[in-house]
Amino acid sequence: MRNNDYKHLPKDVDEIVVRDFAFDFPEDLDPVWVPDNRARSHMFNGFSMTMPYLEPFLIRSILKAREYIDDPGLLEDMAGFNRQEANHFKCHRRYNELLKRRGYPEMAELEEIMTAQYARLETRSLRTQLAYSAGFEAMTNGFTHWLITKRFALFANASPHVSSFWLMHMIEETEHKTVAFDTYMAYSGQYLPRALGVLHGSGHVLGMGIRGMLRFLKKDKVLYKPSTLLSIVKEISLFLFNVGPFCFRALLPGFNPRDEQDPKWMKDWVRGYSSLPKDALIPLLDTTDPEMPVPFGAPPLAAQAC
Repeated sequence: MRNNDYKHLPKDVDEIVVRDFAFDFPEDLDPVWVPDNRARSHMFNGFSMTMPYLEPFLIRSILKAREYIDDPGLLEDMAGFNRQEANHFKCHRRYNELLKRRGYPEMAELEEIMTAQYARLETRSLRTQLAYSAGFEAMTNGFTHWLITKRFALFANASPHVSSFWLMHMIEETEHKTVAFDTYMAYSGQYLPRALGVLHGSGHVLGMGIRGMLRFLKKDKVLYKPSTLLSIVKEISLFLFNVGPFCFRALLPGFNPRDEQDPKWMKDWVRGYSSLPKDALIPLLDTTDPEMPVPFGAPPLAAQAC
């Protein structure tokens, strides 16, 4: 299948930069890394558990589509997308292994479930796979805006390692926000499967992330406490309130992720990174600063590992 009407458009960024993503998480990291907010910590931990299964699926769907794509600009973007996503899931895997060592070995059962689910998804048509990928990436764009614009409200005094990790991940998601969409449009371009992909991709990943959060909370023996249940409702509501509008817009005919403006903080971070000397470590965010500024140009709290 090939959409002969597809025309590749410029991205919001000049290039998709592939950066070193080898964050050095302390071995004694507290899995409840957002102070006094177990539900929020475990919601993000639950999302992290999905990444070593979701992101390789995204990569494989993009690779399968390459034989139907002949636009050199899109092919270059697809290669950058895959290299960024490969760095992401490898780092999430290391973080997830640390979580399991820190008291949650039972999460291996959830990993087996996700392995089976993505194996089944790969038996579906390539159009369905690409629609799922484009739909998930539409949700991720909203997730990026939420994390960046509400970064202090979400991560005040939280672990700088995990906060920096998530925000850098989202910055790179914003850089390649057009690629899965463009790949789907170049391959198919049909509206209804793309709209269904928004519901399929975003709903599936959200569901698996929440499933992970509940498993973490159950292991902590707090899941059924009224205060925990209230916190769960609050965190999911915040997610839906902040990310839902992006998914809604992605459902509309004529949607294009280029219409979503990138946050200024993201642009400042990208500009700051480009000024780093070659092989310099990426400094961590100061999560005690109410502005939580980009970390370049000031003495770092710590740094990622090479």
